[in-house]
Amino acid sequence: MESSQDSFSNVLKRAQLLGYAEPRNPKFDLNGQDSLSKVRILSALAFNKKISKNNCLMDGIEGIEIEDIRIANKLNYKIKLLGITEIINNKLFERVHPTLIKKSNYIANINGVMNAIIIDGKPVGQTILQGEGAGPGPTSSALMSDLLSVLRGNIKYPFGSPYNKRKKISFFDINQYLNSFYLRLEVKDKRGVLSSISKIFAKNKISIKNLIQNPDKKNKKSSVTIITHENSEKNYRNLIKNLSSNKFIIKKTNFYKNREE
Repeated sequence: MESSQDSFSNVLKRAQLLGYAEPRNPKFDLNGQDSLSKVRILSALAFNKKISKNNCLMDGIEGIEIEDIRIANKLNYKIKLLGITEIINNKLFERVHPTLIKKSNYIANINGVMNAIIIDGKPVGQTILQGEGAGPGPTSSALMSDLLSVLRGNIKYPFGSPYNKRKKISFFDINQYLNSFYLRLEVKDKRGVLSSISKIFAKNKISIKNLIQNPDKKNKKSSVTIITHENSEKNYRNLIKNLSSNKFIIKKTNFYKNREE
């Protein structure tokens, strides 16, 4: 979408023809489920634990519009789907969601069908693995590798240790996750709109860091882009719910998490 400036639906059709998305039902390619499955496996490998079945934070890419990509570009960001797993206060936190990332960040420059895994370890620091993640070649290679492992008998401990020696772990409360947000609202071009929206943000204890308003006088509407200060996932979910019932907002609010580093 970024390189062609084309719509989500048109780009998806091309991706299906090229074999980068499932041709019949690309649901799991779009809603984050495929990425979350990989995150769960990587968690088990990284932290020597059993594959989790907990309720994870999962948002997909199907709601991204070309206007969000254009605005992000003007703000010096790119939108990327990230899968993240980490231990916070001895609790596991797995999540997948579109994220605004500064263009200077390494992961922001992983494009096309390239995938990257960034591993943060102590005291070793950061390690990056990068390669193609879709298409006939990479898929066939991965499949043949698995089949050959099975034929060779290398299947006893696929996670490096037997199941009963992998540990269970407590799960981090999603509602406590702190993050900055990007939101784009399409509103009626009327007096009192910004005041009404600001009151909803204040009610949910969320403060606004940046606000950009682009009026469309011809169609009597306006696009309002907001970047917030860091706040909890619980407050953001309540905010989105409250915004959906506001009389001035004319379509579903687009929102993504934002990483400043």
